[in-house]
Amino acid sequence: MKKWILALLAVLLLSVLAACGETEDGANEAEATETSATTEETGNFPMTITHELGETILEKQPENVVVFDFGVLDALDTLGVKVAGVPQAAIPPYLEQYAGDEYSNVGSLKEPDFETIHAMQPDLIIISGRQAELYPEFTEIAPTVYMGLDAREYMTSFETNMTLLGEMFGKEQEMAAELEAVKAEIDTIVSEVEAVEGKALFVLINEGKVSAYGPGSRFGIVHDVFGYEAADENLEVSTHGQGVSYEYIAETNPDILFVLDRSQAIASGDAGNADFENELVQKTNAYQNGNIIYVDPSAWYLAGGGLESMRTMIADMKKGM
Repeated sequence: MKKWILALLAVLLLSVLAACGETEDGANEAEATETSATTEETGNFPMTITHELGETILEKQPENVVVFDFGVLDALDTLGVKVAGVPQAAIPPYLEQYAGDEYSNVGSLKEPDFETIHAMQPDLIIISGRQAELYPEFTEIAPTVYMGLDAREYMTSFETNMTLLGEMFGKEQEMAAELEAVKAEIDTIVSEVEAVEGKALFVLINEGKVSAYGPGSRFGIVHDVFGYEAADENLEVSTHGQGVSYEYIAETNPDILFVLDRSQAIASGDAGNADFENELVQKTNAYQNGNIIYVDPSAWYLAGGGLESMRTMIADMKKGM
């Protein structure tokens, strides 16, 4: 009888110990899970971003994102980062998938639909130069980051923007690889341009009007980054360029002429190639040697500062050689 009681007590004792062990293991597992979640959630966050228009704090990695810059949209698309809302007016053809109903239409580049944006309750809005004056209105809705490009320091601002995107969306390694590849392509072009004889001029044509851009200007990347010698070093440094005549083009006589057709960029008219290549332009070395290059309007005018648009711009620069 005593042996039976002792055996029963032993069984009960083992059951209690097993239960205690299970509880302890369960508590440890729960604690480990909680720590892992905290670490994962923390990462780079909270993140304080200082930009040209102010300081923005992101408490966590953004998931519901509105993007007002097509260059940024281009880069996020390359990295496989999802966005929720974009301005669907004048979307570049190579980003046409974002014109679909699965994305919220938040207006146009210059006229945001604040009512729609507010209803979306985004946790991040990204803007650039075209929306800079509306920054205060955006910040009333959600954390807003300005990611414009500085034409005077194009590559510096480009790399800063791209690196920041990688940090905000946990794509640091992927972005580093993309930037390394882009810079390698640019270095190749620069070395080859050194052997190119002749000077280049970049012009924007728009419904019969012509604007020229030199070093330090909006499209000064042709000279400042890719290394083409400028046909005119004294052009006004301006976002909108310096208005010029066809006589000016003939007198400047560039050896290479890069042409951006704004009407094509915003899909407001036919290509102006025929009208542009008039008798005066035909007098230039560029025309006579077949060195008039019509650059991709979307990449240069609408989506500058993106990864894919940068590669398109690089391809346009190769044509000048």
